[in-house]
Amino acid sequence: MKYVVRGRFRVNKEWRKFTKEIEAPNQRVAVEWIYSIIGSKHKVKRNLIEIEEIMEAG
Repeated sequence: MKYVVRGRFRVNKEWRKFTKEIEAPNQRVAVEWIYSIIGSKHKVKRNLIEIEEIMEAG
């Protein structure tokens, strides 16, 4: 299933918005993968990533 995840993450003193489309078996796994992808790409810890919305992609 595909999910669209929207949220924001903090870099220095600035919050940056993101929208990612990800294929995952369920919402819980999609959120974990988003934490992993954003964290590794931008060197951000999980507590600085806020998930605002998760929707199933049509």
